[in-house]
Amino acid sequence: MTDEQRQTAESLIRGPRKGVVGPFIPLMQSPRLLNLIEPLGTELRFHGRLDERIRELVICAVARHTSNQFEWTVHAALAVAAGVSRDTISAVLEGRIPAGIPEDELLALEFAQRLMCTHAIPDSLYAEAQINFGSEGIVELTTLIGYFVTVCWIMNVARTHSDGNPDLGIVRPYVSAT
Repeated sequence: MTDEQRQTAESLIRGPRKGVVGPFIPLMQSPRLLNLIEPLGTELRFHGRLDERIRELVICAVARHTSNQFEWTVHAALAVAAGVSRDTISAVLEGRIPAGIPEDELLALEFAQRLMCTHAIPDSLYAEAQINFGSEGIVELTTLIGYFVTVCWIMNVARTHSDGNPDLGIVRPYVSAT
């Protein structure tokens, strides 16, 4: 490790993450980027205004969309602990919208999936999100999605390993035929 990598690792260990895990393993190759990206994740995860249940559910949707086992394993358990039903988590894992879930969860899932699949939000969905989450909530929700897509992609490219949690499902990673 370089001095910069060592200082960055020590900072992660002392902070709320308590270690160099998940996306921070490959990001250690660029401590400068890690030190820019990590505070955003800390703000979104630990200080955001979105309800924890919504935040964790959306992170699960991102982990599923990007086929990232590490984030799925961590956040599926956190989502259940925050009050998201196991049936909802199972539906997200299977790539379907669950029936009979709270309206705010349904709205957040639709927002996340639309943004990840079409890179935009239709006016009607934006208006509904505005009513439910407010302007600040929409910005936070969009940033949360973007942040977790970024760290999932970093781990996917670096092939960051996760043992998974069979109780909450295994996300099968996408493997290119080329």
